[in-house]
Amino acid sequence: MKSFLMIGQSNMAGRGFVQDVPPIYNEQIKMLRNGRWQMADEPINYDRSVSGVSLASSFAAAWWNQHQEEIGLIPCAEGGSSMDEWAIDGILYRHAIREAQFAMETSELAGILWHQGESDSFGGKYQEYYQKLLTIFTQLRKDLNAPNLPIIIGGLGDYLGQSGFGAMCTEYKEINEVLRRFALNEENCYFVTAENLTANPDGIHINAISQRKFGLRYFAAFDQMQDILIPLENEERAPKIDENRERTINEKIYMISYDFALGKIDYEDFIAKFQVIQASAEA
Repeated sequence: MKSFLMIGQSNMAGRGFVQDVPPIYNEQIKMLRNGRWQMADEPINYDRSVSGVSLASSFAAAWWNQHQEEIGLIPCAEGGSSMDEWAIDGILYRHAIREAQFAMETSELAGILWHQGESDSFGGKYQEYYQKLLTIFTQLRKDLNAPNLPIIIGGLGDYLGQSGFGAMCTEYKEINEVLRRFALNEENCYFVTAENLTANPDGIHINAISQRKFGLRYFAAFDQMQDILIPLENEERAPKIDENRERTINEKIYMISYDFALGKIDYEDFIAKFQVIQASAEA
């Protein structure tokens, strides 16, 4: 199984509203939780109780659509984290390394998905951003014994600097310029544009529909091993990327179990639905 390390801040963890997009349930898409590969569901990166839809699910769904193979997601993003908090002697970095190494016991680490910068897009912090990013990724590849590991880095949304919590991000364009230059200069590193993505009402977090689109762009960058500098054609299909796939028996059981656990259906409804699923499996 190929696996991908997810690191950065809240827009990698995901804050898209779960109810805004069809769910992605695919037993071939796994997430590392409590040391086990479990079927992924959202929120995948549960760094906060407000976690939600991230780019990871549509990235993984695009992977499965193309390869028909298992994929593992290693969630280690932390909302609000700055570059200094990702320093190689810090807790976030050390946690990500340990999770990746643990995942590598049962999977092949295929790449790193990075999104960070909102917390560094003011006060001239962009001036030191390149060197800090280089230090982090150089050490990551060294510690993971993967000198050629692909790294996909996403740009910051052009909705920043205007309203809500995003109003403080007045230097997001400067951060994007650094990210693009980094991808141009460094080996096996690719930039993904956030052009035309939209935010939640808070003005800083990418909304669920745009996260689905962002995930497809990240996958295109990884698949083609090149920068994605403009939105993809037909990416309006992104929210429904997994909607028309025939569900497996395990997925159907998981979905009704989830609804039961949340109180959306009562026990009698659960049993009735479970029996229908069983009958269809035996037919």
